[in-house]
Amino acid sequence: MKQLPPDKILRLDALLRGAGSVAIITHTHPDGDALGSTTALWYFLTLTLGRKARILVPDAVASNLQFIVAEDSLLDVSADPSGAAAFIGSADLVVCLDLNVLSRTAGAEASVRSSRAAKVLIDHHLSPAVEDFDLVFSETETSSASELLHYILLALPGIGTVDNLPEGTRRALMVGMTTDTNNFANSVFPTTLAMASALLAAGVDRDDILANLYNRYGENRFRAMGAVLSELMHITSDGVAYFIMDSVFLRKFEICEGDTEGFVNLPLGIDRVRISIFLKEDDGYYRTSIRSKKGWSANMLAREHFNGGGHECAAGGRLYWPEDIAGPEEAAGYIETVTARFMCNRKPEI
Repeated sequence: MKQLPPDKILRLDALLRGAGSVAIITHTHPDGDALGSTTALWYFLTLTLGRKARILVPDAVASNLQFIVAEDSLLDVSADPSGAAAFIGSADLVVCLDLNVLSRTAGAEASVRSSRAAKVLIDHHLSPAVEDFDLVFSETETSSASELLHYILLALPGIGTVDNLPEGTRRALMVGMTTDTNNFANSVFPTTLAMASALLAAGVDRDDILANLYNRYGENRFRAMGAVLSELMHITSDGVAYFIMDSVFLRKFEICEGDTEGFVNLPLGIDRVRISIFLKEDDGYYRTSIRSKKGWSANMLAREHFNGGGHECAAGGRLYWPEDIAGPEEAAGYIETVTARFMCNRKPEI
């Protein structure tokens, strides 16, 4: 990770200390990094700086992530759109984390765009829309938005070490970094390990975090996982694994938000698989997750064929019907067609 510019840090410090109320916003379908980074900032603002703050999530939070969220810190935009709009409109500062474009805030986008408050972006994705923000911290060579926020907070005047951060901030930062690295399986940098070491030394209970993240699921998740591997997974001759969860499958296994977290990574354990694609049916489109082994660009595949993007080896997007495919039943054929062309036209960059 590059050195943080001192002038930006000082400007951020002035914005945080000068704001009476702060709207903290992340992307739709918030994952561990989204919740980890926003919750970490919420604790810092409320306990260290004494500011009023709310975390605005575009939709519901997965049950396995709720353990890090403080009571009354969250505002679900989908459940209370007028309340969310009112808080954003009254906020003195808007801070967006773990997103590169405002469209990823879904139902909060219009309110954020119309807000006259200063807007700050803290993110680690490619191609941030810098023109929509007054201050941008963008660093792709970092594991997560939580890691980037970790070093930003330490750089603020008077902080310096993790011991000067609230316990809730430290815990949430560890959650965000742990989930976005798939428990240190990918996107790990020297700064990532240094961060983890400092948080552990400060007393963060990693065992408790892992138990909450990975050992509190319902039985349905594992029944669904078995069905995915035995019935839904297909592997093309080019080494592209894919599986599609339609609405029938989702109802059968009573899938809720967060139940399929990590499923897309499973096929990468197979030697001949180079790219893994997971489609989950939503209202008029498939939510798409793509993961790849080193040398094969999940980001490029998502950008070119799935209306999305992300990191080089971890990306996402959407597949719409009838815009991209005639109907949901055409998804498998579409995947096989576009990936055959994609794999043929590109050689891995090792």
